[in-house]
Amino acid sequence: MSAFQINLNPLKEPIGFIKVLQWIASIFAFATCGGFKGKTEILVNCPPLKVIENHTVEATFGYPFRLNQASFRSHPVVNVCNGNWSSHFLIGDYSSSAQFYVTFAVFVFLYCIAALLLYTGYTNLYRDSRKLPMIDFVVTLVATFLWLVSTSAWAKALTDIKIATGHNILQELSSCKQPEVMCYFHSVTSMGSLNVSVIFGFLNMILWGGNAWFVYKETSLHSPSNTSASHSQGGVPPPAGI
Repeated sequence: MSAFQINLNPLKEPIGFIKVLQWIASIFAFATCGGFKGKTEILVNCPPLKVIENHTVEATFGYPFRLNQASFRSHPVVNVCNGNWSSHFLIGDYSSSAQFYVTFAVFVFLYCIAALLLYTGYTNLYRDSRKLPMIDFVVTLVATFLWLVSTSAWAKALTDIKIATGHNILQELSSCKQPEVMCYFHSVTSMGSLNVSVIFGFLNMILWGGNAWFVYKETSLHSPSNTSASHSQGGVPPPAGI
């Protein structure tokens, strides 16, 4: 087995440079989604009172977006308009799509580190091996497909999360349907970072799909006849990329 020796030249080639971009993009993908925390607020008042005062009732939510476990709570008054707000929950469980997206992004992050170590530390081993480039190529194709699947699923879940935490929550709160209670939707935390996570998901798909060609050039599938001829003459085939 070749000794570990740092060689940064592969990072100047497309296959190495794009791998660095993939590593960075994967960090943004799981960080912008997995670190999100937000809340949705409504204002409640009881018209029969002489003094109309709005009270805030809110529900906090975040990754992994099990909204059906996010209950409402009122402050500073515990039971606003004699309503048991803690018994009301948001609707929906989007943890499967969110966790699939974040978990896959973390695995991609780890794979990129391993690949960069292979490119820069065991350059000759990667060039001379027939199996390693092929494994890298297969992983690249699978990763491209999974980025498409996971990001599409997460984008659909994000759309549903926005609906479930928006104005529609008033229709689901039985306490707001009482004749003496008036509820108004107040605000919901901006989900800009979640929108960014979707963008980075599709960006990752483009990066992995585009890099497939450069990884393919490293395999014996790119020029099998030249590779066979070189081996038959006892020579070492020249590297296609890095």
